[in-house]
Amino acid sequence: MVVFQYHTYLTVIVPAVIAFIVTFYSTKFLMSYFYSAGVIGEDHNKAKAIKLPSSGGVAVAFGLIIGMMAYTFGGTFVFSPLINIQQLIAVALSIMLITFVGFLDDINVSARRVMTTDLKDIKKGLKQWQKPLLTVVGAIPLMAINAGVSTVAIPFFGTVNLGLLYPIFILPLAVIFISNAFNLLGGFDGLQPGMAIIASFGLLLYTTFFGSYIGALLSALLFMVLLAFWPFNKFFAKIIPGDSFTYCIGGALVAIMAVGHAQAFGLIIFLPWIIEFFLHLRKGFKVTDLGIRQKDGTFKAPYGKKIYSLTHFVMNIRPMKEYEVSNWLIGLEAAFVLLAFMMSFAGWL
Repeated sequence: MVVFQYHTYLTVIVPAVIAFIVTFYSTKFLMSYFYSAGVIGEDHNKAKAIKLPSSGGVAVAFGLIIGMMAYTFGGTFVFSPLINIQQLIAVALSIMLITFVGFLDDINVSARRVMTTDLKDIKKGLKQWQKPLLTVVGAIPLMAINAGVSTVAIPFFGTVNLGLLYPIFILPLAVIFISNAFNLLGGFDGLQPGMAIIASFGLLLYTTFFGSYIGALLSALLFMVLLAFWPFNKFFAKIIPGDSFTYCIGGALVAIMAVGHAQAFGLIIFLPWIIEFFLHLRKGFKVTDLGIRQKDGTFKAPYGKKIYSLTHFVMNIRPMKEYEVSNWLIGLEAAFVLLAFMMSFAGWL
C-alpha cells in the first residue's frame, strides 16, 4: 500500500486545481468559438434536433496537459520531482496526439445530413477503418519510453510476464481498443463525462493506496478536468464532448493503467465499454445508441427487444427520460468500480 506524506499530496492537489480552472474557462471560450467556426454537432434527443458546439474534448485535453506542465514546472523550480518527468511528458504527448485524431473526426461536418452508423447526422467524421489506424499514434510516445511494466496481473490467471510483447504489441492494441471502445457508448447528455468521472475517481483511489504516485497524479488531473467539464454537458447540454473527448479520455485511461500499475483494476472498471464493443459488433458497428423519443419526453429502445448497446438494455427496462438513461449507466459504472475494489481486497487482482 502506498502512503503519501502531506507535502506529497500538495504536489497532486495544486496541479489538479490548476487543471480544473483551465478546463472550466477553456470550455466556456471554446463553446462560442467552435459554434461560430462551424465545429458543431446535432443533439437528436430533444423535441427538435438542435445544433451545439462540439469537440469539447479539446478543452479537457488542454486542461490535462496544463496540469501536467504545472507539475513539471514545480518539479523543475520548486521541489524535487517524485516521478520521471520524461514519463510525464510522454503521457502528455500521447494525449495530445490522440485528441488531435478525435478533433479531425469532429471537424468533418457536412452542410446536409448524411447517413452515419444507423442515423442521419451532419457529422461525417472519419471512415470506420481510419479511426483505429490513426489512434495508434497515441501509443507511440508510451511505446518509446516502455511505459508501465511488462509483468501484468490478469484477473483469475495470475501474474504474466509479457516481455517485449507489452510495449510493442499489447500497449498499442490497448490504446486502439480502449480509445475506440470508449467512443462507442454515448449520445445522451452527461453520459460520457459522468461515467468517466466515476472511472477516474476509482482509479484515483486505487492508485493512491495500491498503485504509484504518477498514477495518482494523472488520476487526480483526469478527475478534476472531468468535474470542470461536467456542468457544460449535463442535462441540458451546452456542448457536445465529441470524439476529441472520447479519444482523449480513452488515451488518458490507458496511460494511467500503464504507468500507474493498475492494469488489472482498470480492466474491470472498463468492462461496460468492453461489453458495449461486443454489443456493437453484433450489428457490424452500424448502431445508434439513441432511443426513439416519445411525446412525454421518454425514450424507447430503437430496435425493440434487440440489444446492440447498453443504452438499449436500459431503455428496455422501462421508457426513460434522457437524464435517467445517463444516470442508470453512471450507476452501472459505479457498480463495476465497486466490484474492482472488492476483487482487489479479495486478492484476485
